[in-house]
Amino acid sequence: MSSGPAVTEAQFLRQVLDLARIYRWMAYHPALSKWSERGWPDLALVRPPRVILAELKTDRGRTTEHQDRWLAALGACPGVETYLWRPADFDAIAATLR
Repeated sequence: MSSGPAVTEAQFLRQVLDLARIYRWMAYHPALSKWSERGWPDLALVRPPRVILAELKTDRGRTTEHQDRWLAALGACPGVETYLWRPADFDAIAATLR
């Protein structure tokens, strides 16, 4: 466990987006989620033939009921990968996107 300062969700999002670009994924994150469907994942990544939808949280952040419902429903769709990613998962995220 890191003893450094906590990473904010915005900082973590930037790190994941940077990593996705390095590995040539197309990425979408709504600039303003207030007009998005409640609970829809934070990030959509596409690099054919794969589609990833990921909810990003700080290491202590909790998902809402709506977020859990969306991740479960999307994860039940063949070919769609869903993840709940946290800063502590960064090495696993890199392996997933590689």
